[in-house]
Amino acid sequence: MKKQRIRDYSITPGCMQPGPLNKITDVKGVLVGHSTISTPENKTGVTVILPGTENPFLSKPVAAGFVQNGFGKTCGLPQIEELGCLETPIALTNTLNVGLVSDALISHTIQSCEKEGLTVHSVNPVVGECNDSRINNICRRAVNECHVKEALEHACADFEEGSVGAGKGTVCYGFKGGIGSASRLIPLDGKIYTLGVLVQSNFGATPYFTIQGRKVGEELLNATDNFTKVIPTADDQGSIMMIIATDLPVSDRQLKRIIRRAANGLACTGSYTGHGSGEIMIGFTTANRIPAESEKSVLTQSILSEPALDHAFRAVGEATEEAVLNSMIMADTTQGADGRTYYSLREFASYLIPAAL
Repeated sequence: MKKQRIRDYSITPGCMQPGPLNKITDVKGVLVGHSTISTPENKTGVTVILPGTENPFLSKPVAAGFVQNGFGKTCGLPQIEELGCLETPIALTNTLNVGLVSDALISHTIQSCEKEGLTVHSVNPVVGECNDSRINNICRRAVNECHVKEALEHACADFEEGSVGAGKGTVCYGFKGGIGSASRLIPLDGKIYTLGVLVQSNFGATPYFTIQGRKVGEELLNATDNFTKVIPTADDQGSIMMIIATDLPVSDRQLKRIIRRAANGLACTGSYTGHGSGEIMIGFTTANRIPAESEKSVLTQSILSEPALDHAFRAVGEATEEAVLNSMIMADTTQGADGRTYYSLREFASYLIPAAL
């Protein structure tokens, strides 16, 4: 039986129209792939986001990063901040595997460029992470180059969500977290643009967990019947990676303004950005690219007028909120390395939304 996403339970964050898949891959050319490790000792993996079908090193998408709270070990953000572009796929994994995944992305980029006759002297791999040690034996560092290759080879538009790839071992608001995604359509000047979000959710204090204004976490913690299943997380800690893709013609400065608003979506789910949580946003646009080599000294780009960014601000908040909820409702109940069982939000669906079942 196919798992249901959050909209299948009559929960529709925001009012903007989603894309056909309601995933980050509604942005044309963007693909997502996973490699999942599931053994008694290790439950982890890697997820890759490809920013289009072109080699990003040769045709670099305009990009931006924003660190809302820096409790994290992400690789590659300084160069994005300085140059405003992306030159590899984005990979997500667990905290102690950032270096190994970074090395695999470098090898992938070198090999891809050699096929196209370009010698590479420097590569800026971009790798995000969450600490999945509550479920995964993280010190084993189970993810290696073959898993990155597998994720790249399996990248597609209609990808799986929940307990897969980099989301295999994550926990969100005391429930099982994972990979989630959503998108929004933005009509401007007679054209339809798309903005999509993918999250790796591993954050949140249970008492503050909120769905469309309803204090669901508090209700479940106060329930006296069969909700001893909830493993309360007292503090907002653990981190979340947010990847934002769009085909809007924006500059890196405008893109940074957009991706910062993903925090609005997090707040709608109950996040207050605690001391021990890393909230990191990485965004790119497929509409503006910077060539690796150009005979021109002056390059041109199309950008939005500043007031038009309001549509993207609303879209990124809505899509982030829905992506987090999808990551939880699509996740599978999982036994943790700590001996506890982390339950999927689906286990509580009949209580949360009885009218929808």
